[in-house]
Formats: sequence, C-alpha cells, structure tokens
Amino acid sequence: MSRHERRDIIDRGHSELSVVRQCELLDISRSSVYYNPVEASEYELGLMELIDRQYLQTPFYGSRKMTACLRRQGHQVNRKRVQRLMRRMGIEAIYRRPNTSRRDSGHKVYPYLLRGLQIDKVNQVWATDITYIPMARGFMYLVCIMDWHSRYVLSWRLSNTLEADFCVDALEEALSSVVPGIFNTDQGSQFTSEAFTSVLSNRGVQISMDSVGGYMDNVFVERLWRSVKYEEVYLKAYESVAEARAGIGAYLRFYNTERPHQALDYRTPAQVFEEGRNQAHRPQVSVTPELVPA
Repeated sequence: MSRHERRDIIDRGHSELSVVRQCELLDISRSSVYYNPVEASEYELGLMELIDRQYLQTPFYGSRKMTACLRRQGHQVNRKRVQRLMRRMGIEAIYRRPNTSRRDSGHKVYPYLLRGLQIDKVNQVWATDITYIPMARGFMYLVCIMDWHSRYVLSWRLSNTLEADFCVDALEEALSSVVPGIFNTDQGSQFTSEAFTSVLSNRGVQISMDSVGGYMDNVFVERLWRSVKYEEVYLKAYESVAEARAGIGAYLRFYNTERPHQALDYRTPAQVFEEGRNQAHRPQVSVTPELVPA
C-alpha cells in the first residue's frame, strides 16, 4: 500500500486512536496529514516574497547581496535577519542551490549522468526539485516531477515540511503508469534518502544527481518554478492549503495542456508527451530489401 493510500484511511474522528497514533501505526509522517502552512508575520511574509522574487532572477545571491537589494527597496533590514529568512525559506546563503537541497552526509550520492547526453525522447529522463510557495499567512513547499524532453509535469505534492514523504508520494504516483530510463535530482536529503532512491532502484531506474552548486544541471525544473510563481502564485494570496492546492493544480493542468512552449515549436507539453509515448508504442516494421541478382 502506497503512502498516499495509507494517508487516505486516516480517521480523524476515531474514538480510540488519535491521528498521531494512527500515523505511527501506518508509518507515515504526521505532517503529511496536517496540512497547515508554516506561519510567519505579515511583514516577514512580504520580505520573503521579495527575497523569493529576487532569487528567481539571481539564484547566486547570498545573504549579503540580498540584504543590499532589500535596503535599496527601502527595507531597513540587517543581514542577520535576511539570513534567518533565507534559511526558513530554504535558500542557501552560500551555494547557488536552495537549502531544500541540503545534503545528508550519511546518504549515498550518485554521479551526474546527463552531461553530454542527447535527450530526445519522452521518458528518457525525468527530473524533480522543491520550491517555496508563499501564502497569505504562511508558506508551503512544492515538489514536481517532470519529463525532461516534453516538459510535462507528471505529478506534484505540497507539504509544510521538508521531510522526504511528500517527495516519495509524488514519485510513486508518477511511476504508477510508466518508468523512465534516468531520474535526475539534486543532492538534497529528501532525494538521497533510502526511502526515495529505493523506489527508483527497485524499478531499475538509473539515478543521476546534480553536481554541488550546479544550478543549471536541472534547468527545466528551474524554469517551471519561474512560470508557476510569476503566472500563478505571485498573482494570488492563498488563504488556505486547500486553496493553494486547487490554484496550483489548475495552473499545472494549464501548463501541461494549454500553455505553448517556444522550445517545443509552440506545442504544449501534453502534446509532445503523448506524441512521444505513441511513437514508443508504435510497432517497428522491418523492411527486407529485395534481393538483387549478382
């Protein structure tokens, strides 16, 4: 039984077992059941949105430059406060990668397999990443799994923690119908965890991981985050997790099925993904050349 299925059988009104105890018995994290956003003050949420917008433009900025940017906009903040907010959001002040990608020294790290690889088929390579999602009175984290060639978003999940569970849930959903040749992630502890890598290994998927500081190694997912935030998230102020889930879900459906991509010859990701799947399933007809008399 998948984590998603186990979570669905939680009975919040059970007369004898608390939700916490049910989570323990079902081996799922409590955070995957309680969908409350991480809280923050209105002023700090405003600062975090400015930091998030700037990070999308300049992912190489650390806390020193981010502080300077905020001061130029009239916010009298010190570097210590900016560092704290960046840590809370999941933005690393030293590296060019989000703090959502912080490594766990006890986990195995796999080599990067995409360098020089021609990716011209659907399900040849999938990729994933996590980003920060601001809300009216807090924030959440979003994970998406994308087919590299078509840019098609296969699955996604929201969470109020950076535990691996919501990433594993998204992975299991994506793998429910098809399996890729290579799966690329960063070196974040969610993706290097045994819970995540074992799902891939058990299905015979090759695991690829970005180099440290290799912001451009997962470039198409980074571009997805820009689209999600500038075309959906920043235009809204989600009042609840249910509202955030509905809004992001609607946008990702639009992104997949209606939004044309210049790099895809103005086709949608869904068009390219389906065309690629149909080609893969089309029987190969071998033509025997006619024998020519010597």
